[in-house]
Amino acid sequence: MKNIIAFAGSNSKNSINKQLAIYAAGLVENVNVNVLDLNDFEFPLYGIDLENEKGIPETAHKFLNILKETDGIVLSLAEHNGTYATVFKNLFDWLTRIEGKMFFDKPMLLMATSPGGRGGLTALEIAKGRFPFHDGNIIETFSLPFFGDNFKDGKIINEDLDTQLKNAVKQYQKAL
Repeated sequence: MKNIIAFAGSNSKNSINKQLAIYAAGLVENVNVNVLDLNDFEFPLYGIDLENEKGIPETAHKFLNILKETDGIVLSLAEHNGTYATVFKNLFDWLTRIEGKMFFDKPMLLMATSPGGRGGLTALEIAKGRFPFHDGNIIETFSLPFFGDNFKDGKIINEDLDTQLKNAVKQYQKAL
């Protein structure tokens, strides 16, 4: 049986992106899902001086090893001010300092959601352009607009959007 990880590019305790990642990962059949929380992986704010003085934190090596050992990634990015959240960017900066790559060509379902009508599309577009330079194998993307209106009780309630996600998950599953 394949193993996948699901996480949000957010450190919110009530992350809507984590809720979406959990839901999407739950749609993938015949896999073990490991849900990660960025709050369990503390990193200092990246800076070259800090790296030169103290090296790369052990938590960065730990997270990178989790990525190496998984068969697939389900990631939903929070959008802050038109890009992915600082907590994710910081993780990204630390991990890419280890080997330059961080996704290891693992099949990825890349998503975003937000309370607004664009559903985190700006962060999603930035990630789609950047992640391939770090061995990101993005199989499918999905954006969920108006999270509060379209997601209730742990699932997407808008039938059209739910069908879009389920179709994306089917393509993702084929790549595992």
